[in-house]
Amino acid sequence: MEKYLNEEIESKGCIHISLVDPEKLSPIEAGSLASLIERAGSSAVMVGGSLNVSESSMDELIKTIKESCSLPVIIFPSNVNTISRYADAIWFMSLLNSINTYFLIGAQVQGAAIVKRYNLEALPMGYIVVGDGGTVGIIGQARPLPPTKAEVIALYALAAQYLGMRFVYIEGGSGVQDPVPPSTVSYVRRVVSSKLIVGGGIRRRDQAEEIAKAGADIIVTGTVLEERGVEEKLKSIIEGVRAGGKAKLERRGV
Repeated sequence: MEKYLNEEIESKGCIHISLVDPEKLSPIEAGSLASLIERAGSSAVMVGGSLNVSESSMDELIKTIKESCSLPVIIFPSNVNTISRYADAIWFMSLLNSINTYFLIGAQVQGAAIVKRYNLEALPMGYIVVGDGGTVGIIGQARPLPPTKAEVIALYALAAQYLGMRFVYIEGGSGVQDPVPPSTVSYVRRVVSSKLIVGGGIRRRDQAEEIAKAGADIIVTGTVLEERGVEEKLKSIIEGVRAGGKAKLERRGV
């Protein structure tokens, strides 16, 4: 999975991943949505939610998604109950600005044996929640980081890189009104070389394009998948991701 993601980023400049919340979908609904996500042009599907998710519901949802599309599935875990043997990989992540050690290392210690037993590919990721963080900020007991405090966010990202985390995810939180500012993304990009993921509040093509241009390697959207007219909205966002990614490649002379 890591090789696949890196190759996609290298060829496109920036890629899109759709985040599916198992709490909000039945397996049948997830299957239809997975087909739509693939048609729209996402590079992968992330599955995870902050509340009321069990391993059995993750299993059923992921099996249905994989039957309905050819995209790889990555688990976006909230706790050890959300690890499924049917996924292709898992973000093995630490919520770096949590004040609760469970989200820093406790859950990871509990989950490590399960990941090994299921032979899941672990993708090491530093997870940074900014702003109010939505539901994940509350559940993960994240210390608030203002989205405009780019220098502070960048130091968290750099710490993640120095700890060996090859991916850094700056998350505005589910359902937030505004995405992480492109200026913050650009600042963090100048500081770190880890693959940079940005999510939360991205609902329009122009937002996605600007964040991709600013230096994001992966853009994640989830809330838009729960809205009316999802296919048109998702295609528009992915067009923005591709345009921003193309601009990045052109700057590098690729």
